Amino acid sequence: MDIHNQVLRQLKNRREGFSLEQPFYIDPDYYKLDLEMIWYRDWLFAGHDCQINKAGMYFTLQVGDYPVLVIRTREGDIRAYHNTCRHRGHRVCTKETGSATRLVCPYHQWTYQHDGSLMSARHMGENFDKKQFGLKPVHCQVVAGYIFICLAKEAPDFAPVRATVEPYMAPHRLPETKVAAQNTIIEKGNWKLVWENNRECYHCAGNHPELCRTYPEAPTATGVQGAGDDPFISEHWSRCEAAGLPSTFNMSPDGQFRVARMPLIEDAESYTMNGRPAVQRSLSDDVTISHIGTMLLFHYPTTWNHMLVDHAISFRVIPIGPEETAVTTTWLVHKDAVEGVDYDVEQLTHVWNMTNDQDRQIVEENAFGIRSPAYEPGPYSEAHEGGVMQFVEWYSNFMIDRLQGKDSTLYAVA
Repeated sequence: MDIHNQVLRQLKNRREGFSLEQPFYIDPDYYKLDLEMIWYRDWLFAGHDCQINKAGMYFTLQVGDYPVLVIRTREGDIRAYHNTCRHRGHRVCTKETGSATRLVCPYHQWTYQHDGSLMSARHMGENFDKKQFGLKPVHCQVVAGYIFICLAKEAPDFAPVRATVEPYMAPHRLPETKVAAQNTIIEKGNWKLVWENNRECYHCAGNHPELCRTYPEAPTATGVQGAGDDPFISEHWSRCEAAGLPSTFNMSPDGQFRVARMPLIEDAESYTMNGRPAVQRSLSDDVTISHIGTMLLFHYPTTWNHMLVDHAISFRVIPIGPEETAVTTTWLVHKDAVEGVDYDVEQLTHVWNMTNDQDRQIVEENAFGIRSPAYEPGPYSEAHEGGVMQFVEWYSNFMIDRLQGKDSTLYAVA
């Protein structure tokens, strides 16, 4: 039985409410299938437009076998390209970030404009047609300051994503922010384990003392499990929406992306040890009330996010291998906030730096145990792990549709 049919059979016969079978977390062939069916064909969060706020500024990322370059052009547009020279394949930009008047391949100095067109190629003869050898484009969309890319030849429709998330994100005016801090950690576990750990707070009390000072452990906090029936959350939604902040739980029909504005505990306003704002300059002038909680944005398979009154935090998930995942955390503050005056980086990042490292240890121990021949799928807690069950259901249904060639039904995928 080939790998496609084997995975399809296992997913169709999986036991609902239980974790996946061992190969889904450790097997190289299953990992390659994840790349083929999801990572190479769907919209992926790449970064923020404020990271490249001037012409010529760029950043790079690696998705599976694909090196990608994202750049702001002279016209102010943001574009993405395959970071592969059309001469002999050398990476055009070898740094993670940079700025360039022109894109020059370091190997033989083939030179490209910001629009990807080949400007010059030395000693290629009179009949060489430069127009045929521009950088290959990657689909790119920008919504409310977030940059998404898609490696597929034909990208799924992005409009449903934009229509859902933009009204919730727009009041935070993220294009008018700057990066206050950013780091990447490597978690030695499959990308699905990273997401499963993120999708519940069943583990929070025993593992995240810093986060639990401000973030509620209740399963309703994610919006998936009965948030609308929680009077505290309903009151929070009403108060925020009255101030012009879309807040109620909104999830795409296929479960791939969702938004909701959730309250923090007690009088907390931000993810700090005392619950008070980490940044004295508000993130957005359009947010006119305090205690707005956190605007949660989830988008499988690459990102979860928190947008607060004083700052925003994005998390980008990129698989490196079957049992290795890079998680990049970025803290955004108002562009005019001054470090050392309006905020202290250590205070701003402390809670999530601690939480990220704790989650890394959890994921790695989880992965360690799953490698055991004694491992078998275990039951999720219906009371506390509804978010995990929703993620696994999305993954299973999504893979089944793709393996059966039902791309046309995935109108909301992005």
